[in-house]
Amino acid sequence: MAVADAYFVAKTAKELGLECHSGGADVALFAREQKESIETAARVARHRFFAECAKAEKCPRVFLAHHKDDQIETVLHHFFRGSGRRGLGGMREQSEVVVGRRRLMFLRPMLGIGREEITGWLEENKIPWREDASNTSAEHARNRLRHKLIPRLEELLGRNFRNSVLRLSAILAEEDEFLESLLPPRAGGESLSVKELRELPLPLLRRRVLGWLREVVGGDVGFRQVDDVLELLNPDGHPAKVNLPGDRHARRQAGKIFLE
Repeated sequence: MAVADAYFVAKTAKELGLECHSGGADVALFAREQKESIETAARVARHRFFAECAKAEKCPRVFLAHHKDDQIETVLHHFFRGSGRRGLGGMREQSEVVVGRRRLMFLRPMLGIGREEITGWLEENKIPWREDASNTSAEHARNRLRHKLIPRLEELLGRNFRNSVLRLSAILAEEDEFLESLLPPRAGGESLSVKELRELPLPLLRRRVLGWLREVVGGDVGFRQVDDVLELLNPDGHPAKVNLPGDRHARRQAGKIFLE
């Protein structure tokens, strides 16, 4: 957040009698160290900040202002990244995120409201607001979707294409929840049984590994990291170790897959 944005938020919070926490991070340096994109590094930094605030305030619930247009951008972004049902299902109104050893509950009560509805209501009620300066930068993939691709899709397909994207997202989110319900319970601890993994059909196997990685690693894990871990199930025993984000490793030994 730019300095002027931070000042605006702090001033508004003070006027409303609310406490305001702010922080900063060298996202570019963090991205280079972790060998991640700027967007991924920024998201990890935000989540860490949320975790610090949650600890300080003893409140694990975080309300986020994502709205309908953010959801459309998210679904399209995941589509072009080659995501599965979970990614194409978009953001959920309620989701749990693990940051380190802290669990946060993200709540998004505005997912059904569009950007124009929000800004229109603010203007009608003469409530001051600011647009995040980073939203105008063409450096980030999501901004290019917002400012270039989505307007072009509207020209070609009409504005109703947005509702089609949201309908697709809702259908896949429901199917994702159903597939998740088919997973057998996992024993506690930070390791996975090689024998149990090999007995799962591939769609459920991917879900099991993805859920485990997000639980014990946190951060930004996806298809590539899941496939790397699945390599550990090769009957020939190679490889026995793969790299993961955050300078972590997954290893297979004595019939177990664990992190180090």
